[in-house]
Amino acid sequence: MQRVVSMVARLGLRGQPLPSVPGRPLSGSQDVLRRTPLYDFHLAHGGKMVAFAGWSLPVQYQDSHVDSHLRTRRHCSLFDVSHMLQISVPAAEAVRLAKALLENPEVKLAGLAARDSLRLEAGLCLYGNDIDEHTTPVEGSLSWTLGKRRRAAMDFPGAAVIIPQLKGKVQRRRVGLMCEGAPMRAHSPILSTEGTVIGTVTSGCPSPCLKKNVAMGYVPSEYSRPGTRLLVEVRRKQQTAVVSKMPFVPTNYYTLK
Repeated sequence: MQRVVSMVARLGLRGQPLPSVPGRPLSGSQDVLRRTPLYDFHLAHGGKMVAFAGWSLPVQYQDSHVDSHLRTRRHCSLFDVSHMLQISVPAAEAVRLAKALLENPEVKLAGLAARDSLRLEAGLCLYGNDIDEHTTPVEGSLSWTLGKRRRAAMDFPGAAVIIPQLKGKVQRRRVGLMCEGAPMRAHSPILSTEGTVIGTVTSGCPSPCLKKNVAMGYVPSEYSRPGTRLLVEVRRKQQTAVVSKMPFVPTNYYTLK
């Protein structure tokens, strides 16, 4: 990863807001999809394009999803995030940068499928699935986002609701789940061992690294302790699940200093 960051610096590319890129006409149901500056680049590299949040993005390339996932864990992968319209390189330089990065044998392209399983192994939330405007940081197990000063000053939106939750008065929490058998998927019911529905899975998939099924979901606080045994309903059958600590796979992020 350090070699990749150094390469970006050598190319002289500086982070700046990325302008939106008008989509060219598409046929059928994809008429309204927008295209990133790397759209043609994805196609040239065998990208299988799908609709995602109003954009046409690659779900995977010629490698399988599992191969791409494991390669990202062991080496390095390049993922197109320009649809997020945040900090990136100038649109005109995107293809040049991507080509330069792929000259490094450690780097390969990764698509949405690998990104989703990787972020789930890391216990990271997907907005719209695991959190939304109705979720508080405490419910979402994201209390670390609230700094000590903000907690003391109570000068942030929702403080009147969130501060009492920080003191233990919260009805539900996001938890990690592991199970054997069929993989858990979003919207699968979570049940107590007595068979009462107590929550819902928000994200789930087989973990390529752990060879187990992992998921996240919301349950009442009394069921949120790691090690708690629960049931999940998958394909109309109940199977045992265990509340697990997150991240499921230890993180090893590289931080640019």
